[in-house]
Amino acid sequence: MKYLKLIGILLLFSAKLKAQTDAINIIQRPIEFNQERIDLSLDYMRTHYGIVQKTPTINPLMIVLHYTEVGTLEHNIRYFNNTYLNGRKNLSRESALNVSSQFIIDRDGSIYQLMPPTQFARHTIGLNYCAIGIENIGGSKQPLTEAQAEANAKLIRYLTKKYAIQYLIGHSEYGIFRNSSLWKEKNPNYFTEKYDPGASFMQKVRTKIQDLHLKSAP
Repeated sequence: MKYLKLIGILLLFSAKLKAQTDAINIIQRPIEFNQERIDLSLDYMRTHYGIVQKTPTINPLMIVLHYTEVGTLEHNIRYFNNTYLNGRKNLSRESALNVSSQFIIDRDGSIYQLMPPTQFARHTIGLNYCAIGIENIGGSKQPLTEAQAEANAKLIRYLTKKYAIQYLIGHSEYGIFRNSSLWKEKNPNYFTEKYDPGASFMQKVRTKIQDLHLKSAP
């Protein structure tokens, strides 16, 4: 009987420890999503994907990890807050809609939510209609941190519990979907080479969530 009680206590302790480990703190930092941004998003979905909707929402099947390359957290949130894209001719000629993502993770692992996960964001050509974007502060000259890898893993676990997520990719890997049924970009010439967030970082994150069995290719 004592052994059964001991086992029960250990199981309860393990459950509490796992709950604490899995706990996630998401800080809300909503960016501007005014009528202009709504209209631009709907136009982007119609023009690039042939999707006609009344609201710019998505059914998430995929998570795409990015890095910002430059700037602090505040700098990037201010940038994403703009409705219209500034510069970047290769992107602006396709749409005036600014780039953004649903989440952004600071270098200490703090997670910020910029919009609902089911809100349309322009972050990955051909796949925005089904992809949640996670930006990470850092880049080629400022490698992403272990805290960010851990935070990405926690956020991915959280999102896979809420949505029917099947795929996890880095931005640099998105081209592998070009000839798949998931790729909906109508302009065959609209494609940019990407290197973020890096193979090493993707490997770190994938190792942490390998039990989820998320796919990296169609």
